[in-house]
Amino acid sequence: MTTGFIWHESYAWHDTGSHAGFVPADGKVVQPDTHGEDPETKRRFRNLLDMSGLWDQLTHINPRMAGEEDILRVHTPGHLKHVQELSANGGGDIGIITVCARGSYEIAMLSAGGVMAAVDAVLDGTVKNIYALVRPPGHHAMPDEAQGFCIFSNAAIAGKYAMEKRGINKIAYVDWDVHHGNGTETAFWTDPNALTMSIHQDRFFPADRGLVHQIGEGAGEGYNVNIPLPPGSGVGAYVAAFERVMIPALQLFKPELIIVPSGFDAGALDPYGRNMMHSDGYRMLTAMLMAAADEVCDGRLVLCHEGGYSRGTVPFYGLAVMETLSGINTGVEDPYVEMMKGFAGQELQPHQASIIDDAHKLLAGIT
Repeated sequence: MTTGFIWHESYAWHDTGSHAGFVPADGKVVQPDTHGEDPETKRRFRNLLDMSGLWDQLTHINPRMAGEEDILRVHTPGHLKHVQELSANGGGDIGIITVCARGSYEIAMLSAGGVMAAVDAVLDGTVKNIYALVRPPGHHAMPDEAQGFCIFSNAAIAGKYAMEKRGINKIAYVDWDVHHGNGTETAFWTDPNALTMSIHQDRFFPADRGLVHQIGEGAGEGYNVNIPLPPGSGVGAYVAAFERVMIPALQLFKPELIIVPSGFDAGALDPYGRNMMHSDGYRMLTAMLMAAADEVCDGRLVLCHEGGYSRGTVPFYGLAVMETLSGINTGVEDPYVEMMKGFAGQELQPHQASIIDDAHKLLAGIT
């Protein structure tokens, strides 16, 4: 079987407007600039796949529109209506540092539906694994509010669909975005059939979520795992967290499908993160996930795009992941990787190991 890929040009047409990073321009002291979550990093990722020759060796899956019933498995009717109305009436701010433009509702529905189509492609055996390069992102979107550039919770919507419509009984999430996956976590907070795991920069966004002691509630207690790494964590910390916590958790839980909210903002040059991953680090994490997926769920692995804001480096992280998923070496070298490997602190540090040890204790609650 092959590796799949989902992309649609309309994902790049979600218009986040003129901001200074994520702060609205005010015409007085905040000079207009490009919004941090603009389409360029995603387009450059897609374009490097083309220039490397890998694009033509992937199986391209068309996204589809999510239905309202799909959105309502995760979000409230009020949130859905708010997005519809704002999109139809010129757009504007829709939540915490999140923009909804004219037409963003339809694009967000295609983004959520794109991840659902990725799930179908893997479950139907059309591809072994798949990357959905969707936009707007999703892992911060709460049931009743857009947050952190995210309108609908794409990964959670796809997971609920897999469980309610495709017969999946147990699902796992491995979120490696530098920001905490609070939207995905919330969607499954009380569900023991979903293991939600997030490795992220400690108390960065949102500042009150993603702490080690936040492990779910009710029947879902113990099935939410957070690894809040300190700023400055490098590949050594990420690999140790996967070896000590995330991979053993997958082996204990034995999900039938693994979804990875894939943000590349943990990269060393990202403007919205302070950790130090690089392309070879993403190769290692992808290979570890593939081995775990082969062991527990016949290799069924879906990655969906989240953050990542360095226009130079994100395409090479994406290429590294796609080469690993597909087993195809294009011969294209990352011009940034050797510099990043030389940054001080790439090795696992004692204070980082302490956090990972605390998270390792959570394995006792997973069956």
